[in-house]
Amino acid sequence: MADRYPVTWLMTDERLGDGLWAALRALPPGSGVVFRHHATPPAERRAIHRRVRRIAKARRLVLLVAGGVLPGDGVHKSGWTRGMRSWPVHDHGQAIQGWKAGATLLFVSPVHPTRSHPGAPSLGPARAARIGRGLGLPRIALGGMNAQRFRRLRGRFQGWAAIDAWAG
Repeated sequence: MADRYPVTWLMTDERLGDGLWAALRALPPGSGVVFRHHATPPAERRAIHRRVRRIAKARRLVLLVAGGVLPGDGVHKSGWTRGMRSWPVHDHGQAIQGWKAGATLLFVSPVHPTRSHPGAPSLGPARAARIGRGLGLPRIALGGMNAQRFRRLRGRFQGWAAIDAWAG
């Protein structure tokens, strides 16, 4: 089942600034992008999304859109879709909620400390690996992740996602 989903993912947000374009170029073809940019004003968010979508198509990247109101290959948490639906989870209860909502993959976070949530406690690899296990959904490790940390988690997660690891 996990073969149908990208192993590597970029989570976008405003912190990336113009580094977003370099991050998209750094992703291996076939990777995934979760387009968020929640705090960006709507017109600017649509313009950034259009550019991200063009790059995603050209590089064969899977594009999921938070909120699901802009086009993509699926949604992140909410929105109508015929495609993928990812779901953010921080505990097993949220994993079950995602499963019931029709999620097709789970982003489990934060596995490690992360700049996205400074000072927030992390789950740690062992605890994170138990979240959502047994639901039959691919689980993507998020939070302080990079390729090296994912190699140490292989077998526990089907993929990994990051912001800073792709920002260069």
